[in-house]
Amino acid sequence: MGRVHGVGLLGSVLAAALTMPNAVLAQVAVYDEAYRIERTAGLRPLARTFTPSQLALLEKLNRAEIAHLTRLQTLVVPASWEDELAYSVLPARYPPGRPPVKLLIVFLPGQLFGAYESGSLVRWGPISSGRRRSPTPAGQFTLNWRSTGRASTVNPNWFMRWCFNYRNAAGAALHAYALPGYPASHGCIRLLDRDARWLFEWGEPWKLDPGGTRILQSGTPLSIVGAYDFDAAPPWRSLQ
Repeated sequence: MGRVHGVGLLGSVLAAALTMPNAVLAQVAVYDEAYRIERTAGLRPLARTFTPSQLALLEKLNRAEIAHLTRLQTLVVPASWEDELAYSVLPARYPPGRPPVKLLIVFLPGQLFGAYESGSLVRWGPISSGRRRSPTPAGQFTLNWRSTGRASTVNPNWFMRWCFNYRNAAGAALHAYALPGYPASHGCIRLLDRDARWLFEWGEPWKLDPGGTRILQSGTPLSIVGAYDFDAAPPWRSLQ
């Protein structure tokens, strides 16, 4: 898979253990400080400087969709370009044992998610979780029902694509929406459109009885870990 990269401070944050019913994810990746900070100069120069695949990686590293990359004053840029999985600060594998076949991790301090199959990381990407006034709570959940798109319960003018609910009573879901580079949602977990669509296909929803009142089989396990420090600089932007 090549080298595993990370950005300084995030490594120490990730040292907190994540306990699952059948597995423990407590491994901390070993990082190369193979990044630089560059000032942005608008979308046109970015498009001339980077290829589409490189811009896609910049979205992940900076936790911001391309529309917001140019609004950031600086960008975290890798010194070399490798497969996207090489840049995840989540470990490539979690300890073996009897884990679920599929497992979804959301790491709030680093504003990212990781998807695992049989213990191996298969995809990761940026998120935007709840803002300071409505933070996304940590905990153990499962994916419930899914929808290709629906209006927000907070504001019907907000349309959310590729929704996967994980707290039915609270209406909390993972879904596609703007990623500005910091936690900005009302409690849901925002994803890049391509990641939300991938999750929509990859995740396993719950199975209900014919009356829709009893869960026969839970969906893909979801662990939301840690808490975002709103008073500190974003850890993925620290090269120390």
